[in-house]
Amino acid sequence: MGQLSFNILTFFIIYSFLGWVMESVLRSIIEKKIINTGFLRGPFCPIYGIGAIIMLLFLERFQDKLILLFFIAITLLTAWEYIVGVILEKLFNTKYWDYSDHKINFQGRICLTNSICWGVLGVGFVKYIHPFVESVISKIDIQILYYSITIISLVMLVDLITTVIKLKHIKMTLEKVDKINKEIKEKLKEIKQITKQSEIEKDDLKTKATENIQVIIDKLNKQKNRTILKLYKNVYRLKKAFPAINTKEITEVLSKKIEIRKKKKDENT
Repeated sequence: MGQLSFNILTFFIIYSFLGWVMESVLRSIIEKKIINTGFLRGPFCPIYGIGAIIMLLFLERFQDKLILLFFIAITLLTAWEYIVGVILEKLFNTKYWDYSDHKINFQGRICLTNSICWGVLGVGFVKYIHPFVESVISKIDIQILYYSITIISLVMLVDLITTVIKLKHIKMTLEKVDKINKEIKEKLKEIKQITKQSEIEKDDLKTKATENIQVIIDKLNKQKNRTILKLYKNVYRLKKAFPAINTKEITEVLSKKIEIRKKKKDENT
């Protein structure tokens, strides 16, 4: 890896983390509870990391022209936010943020308030934040930095892949739950039929068969409960990070909240 590529990767990771810290702290203060913002499970918001790289590549040359720097930052970072919004919507068929309630917005993907914040952040980043971060990084042993960045990069990559897979599989997981429910219904029908015959014939073998089917039903119920609980945790985390997100599948999972709490209580007893 060349030095330039390594520097870009290093700052991408640092600002992905700092962006996550900034947004999580702000959201936690506003909502008065701990919020883990961002697309990934780990403490990283790649949108901020890439935004920082964009600023490094295009804005540093304007650091002595504050007004021009402010407006270029607004333009570049607003465009970046819009592009990310469109890409996520196309990939997952849902909006991850929605500014439709803001007076001045475009398609709910960008708004004037955020754009002004991007401008202020761009000026602060180029003039103060990045020079400070750069000076801190320059004091770290290059070997330690290299191994740390390599490991964190791999962790982020795995996190990204698993997150995307989980999001793509929400619908498939719900279909799996429906399939298990159908299996349970079929087994219950079998028990009813055997019970009716047992009442007439008093057959011990049929009673044993009923017990065996009940064991299968219990296993299916446990499998279903585990699947739903795991799915709910993933969707709930995503909904907390992106309150505007809304799809048929996510709504269906979140609507199971009371049912899932009961199931979790049953599993713990």
